[in-house]
Amino acid sequence: MSSCSCSVLSRVVRFRQPNFGKSFLVRNLSSSSPPHPSKSSPSEEVPPPLSSPVPPLLNVVEKDLVRVQSQPYPKDDWTNVTERILSQIGRGLHRQKYHPLGMLKHRIAEFFYKNFHGRSMRSPMFSVFDNLNPVVTTVQNFDSLLVPKDHPSRNKSDCYYINQSHLLRAHTSAHQSELIQQGMNNFLVVGDVYRRDEIDRTHYPIFHQVEGVRLCGLHEVFQDEEVAKELRLFDRGESRTPGKQESHTIDAVMVMTQSLQSTLLKLVQHLFGADVEARWVDTYFPFTHPSWELEVKFNGEWMEMLGCGIMEQAILNNSGAGEKIGWAFGLGVERLAMRLYEIPDIRLFWSIDPGFLHQFKVEDPYAPISYKPISVFPSCANDISFWLPADGSFSSADFYDTVRSVGGDVVEQVSLVDEFFHPKKGQMSHCYRIVYRHMEKTLTQREANLVHDRIQRAAAKRLRVVIR
Repeated sequence: MSSCSCSVLSRVVRFRQPNFGKSFLVRNLSSSSPPHPSKSSPSEEVPPPLSSPVPPLLNVVEKDLVRVQSQPYPKDDWTNVTERILSQIGRGLHRQKYHPLGMLKHRIAEFFYKNFHGRSMRSPMFSVFDNLNPVVTTVQNFDSLLVPKDHPSRNKSDCYYINQSHLLRAHTSAHQSELIQQGMNNFLVVGDVYRRDEIDRTHYPIFHQVEGVRLCGLHEVFQDEEVAKELRLFDRGESRTPGKQESHTIDAVMVMTQSLQSTLLKLVQHLFGADVEARWVDTYFPFTHPSWELEVKFNGEWMEMLGCGIMEQAILNNSGAGEKIGWAFGLGVERLAMRLYEIPDIRLFWSIDPGFLHQFKVEDPYAPISYKPISVFPSCANDISFWLPADGSFSSADFYDTVRSVGGDVVEQVSLVDEFFHPKKGQMSHCYRIVYRHMEKTLTQREANLVHDRIQRAAAKRLRVVIR
């Protein structure tokens, strides 16, 4: 791939990746080179430091505080993070050499390492950040990405809030603006993200993302000197259209779109093989325009692989890089790994069972591996029915979170199977079916009943439902 030219990186440190002995260049954030000047308001919340200390550290919910990696945060009415979720912080699955997420992260990083570099392979253009603090401010997670104040993704039902101003990041994009402010032009962010979600084999409240950002100036977009004299990146007085933002020229958007889409198509081929079938689907994101999803056909079905687009220029302007134009993408690592390694249940990624991990104990991250189930343990299914509180405070996300907190990973799936409104009582009733299955041993019905009973008591106490 032909890539845009790039100035020599200043004050870089060679970082020895734990995965497979490969070297990647990671920019020193205290670089003497001038960062992009920030246009953030001095009154904004100060974000947590970029680098997370390594475990063991304390993650716990106390009476008036939440401690995340030993850092205390005061609780308030927005606090909804649970000790179950906090207990997983610091696991670093994507940094483990013999783990499917670590192997896939390595393959993605190596693709950018090989395809974007200076005059030699020893000068990679993309920096890799895989250990950033998962605690971010609402400014980082939402405002810096132009997410509207009334957007549903801000709701307590969608995110794990530590307090009103801090939460566990809902996407790796939360680090985008601060890295650009530090002078980063080309980077990958890999990390765990946290969302309150439904419960089934493909959803888990913690998963991993790879965020990619590439910024280019005039002479990086239009590499021919004569062409660069005739063309511009920006226009004034233009209108926003489905194909471009109001401040961008159509020429700049066409070049950046070609760069973005060709890069990601080659990444797909790098992961799934040269004969993979892929297609682009137009979509909407608050932080890119135009925006697309890339789908690949897998076992005869189209699968969404990633979202991407031309970065909203306001994000770059606010981050001190207004003279550049950029593209960005984000992909879910578990979703790819489940398809690539034929892993049937997302809970398996968190397993410490040697029978699972041993299958990925290979030195070559490109080795073809198809997960072989150790055993298929039987499931147990119990129903729970209850009247909802009359004040309308019940949220299914709160119920799912309660089930996950109490039942842990023995809960395979939760589904709403019946809704009933009693006309005389004026009350609504829900019935949920909870499927229990242990990943490493047979779960007896008696054991499932004990867990189910604890869930019923917790739901009644926390959510003020009345068990039927």
